[in-house]
Amino acid sequence: MTDPLTASVPARDLVEALARRSQTVATAESLTAGLLAATVAGVPGASTVLRGGLIVYATDLKGSLAGVEAAVLTTDGPVASTTAAQLAAGARERCGADWGIGLTGVAGPDPQDGHPPGTVFLGVSGPDGTEVTALELTGERWEIRLGSVRAAVSGLLERLAR
Repeated sequence: MTDPLTASVPARDLVEALARRSQTVATAESLTAGLLAATVAGVPGASTVLRGGLIVYATDLKGSLAGVEAAVLTTDGPVASTTAAQLAAGARERCGADWGIGLTGVAGPDPQDGHPPGTVFLGVSGPDGTEVTALELTGERWEIRLGSVRAAVSGLLERLAR
């Protein structure tokens, strides 16, 4: 039986690409609350590449678990490119992975800290540095969360292809 979530994102491609390189990934997830790590884990063979994940739904956990600087959370807020960058780097460092992915944003239905639903920041941290992509997703809460996972998987696949 095919898992509808794993089938809807190229998670299998990501697991295979990381395995070919003998590299690993870790996540720090806010709005997706572990959905990215669960999607990767749904692929057979994921245990060779998935180091772990941090669910940092609450703002204070972004700092205490993922290492986002207090000044960043105070000045830029939990939904910001700087926060996503530090989430990605924190996941990578704290889980001892080659790659870290950080996701933070607003799934809705209501705005948060002046950001409308669909505002998402994706950070990808790896051996060649950390990059952040700002996303503007549409749809209901589940669609925004799933779109964030798709973007994260595709974003890391793009980095691996360089």
